[in-house]
Amino acid sequence: MQELHDAPLAPLTTFRLGGPATRLVTATTDAEVIDAVREADATGTPLLVIGGGSNLVIGDKGFAGTALRIATRGAKLSGTRLEVAAGEVWTDTVARTVEAGLAGVECLAGIPGSAGATPIQNVGAYGQEVSSTVTEVVAYDRRAGETVALTGAECDFSYRHSRFKADPDRYVVLRVRFGLEDAGGLSAPVKYAETARALGVEPGDRVPLADARETVLKLRAGKGMVLDPEDHDTWSAGSFFTNPILTDTAFAAFRARVEERLGEGAEPPSYPAGEGRTKTSAAWLIDRAGFTKGYGTGPARISTKHTLALTNRGEATTEDLLDLAREVVAGVRETFGITLVNEPVTVGVSL
Repeated sequence: MQELHDAPLAPLTTFRLGGPATRLVTATTDAEVIDAVREADATGTPLLVIGGGSNLVIGDKGFAGTALRIATRGAKLSGTRLEVAAGEVWTDTVARTVEAGLAGVECLAGIPGSAGATPIQNVGAYGQEVSSTVTEVVAYDRRAGETVALTGAECDFSYRHSRFKADPDRYVVLRVRFGLEDAGGLSAPVKYAETARALGVEPGDRVPLADARETVLKLRAGKGMVLDPEDHDTWSAGSFFTNPILTDTAFAAFRARVEERLGEGAEPPSYPAGEGRTKTSAAWLIDRAGFTKGYGTGPARISTKHTLALTNRGEATTEDLLDLAREVVAGVRETFGITLVNEPVTVGVSL
């Protein structure tokens, strides 16, 4: 187990932002992860768990405590069941399932970060969410002081949310188990309209797994959502804001506000989100509130490829990023009466 003091954390995040940690521990086995967590808990030391760093906004002052980087490796495939260590790179995990001819996560290709982080956020994109395939999450329960296995149902998954996110200081994910589908080399039914169009099929159709994965990678790359060290448009956390989910009453008020602002007949995007609830598009809200692609003049700007991504142009600080985020939130609220919620986890700072 590697240990460093006054260790920079910015290189461990996709934003390349944040100050140092008092202590950085890198664990390569489940036992090392548990030992580090137990030591921090026994001494009352603040603990920050880091996987791929793709969903973290760390303050410029850094983290006064122990940062635990989970670098565990290992994957085991048995039939349609896959178990992966929390530190496995998620994009590699998706590639492994496609190579094995198993469907269920192929449209989650290109999402940065670690496999262990996917159930925390209930990662989703292009019509798929990990909640549909996660059968069990093995985690260290800090409250009970023991390793537990939570079924998919016990994870309490919802849109970009889970039991782990609701109680962030309780569980440290060690490994994730997935139940996939053998559809003869074909994908799960394509749900997302943009993906279907790019593939030249109808929603609900199946396509070769490799075609689905490659198409999603191309779509993501076109939006700056595939990590590239040379492209500042990818120095981000992907989508910075979640898509708002509104009650029927709130959505009716929102539609009226849209007509008032954008003219008679203007209609916002709307998608069913359960009984009495409608989801709308954060990207649409941001764009229509005047924050278009490339917005900003400082070192933190909106991506030139996608309005949902806030980016570090190379010289930004975390405060530069947060100033931009706050400006966007205030502008959308003033224009449409909706308060956007950040998707990344903030450490030592807040909007």
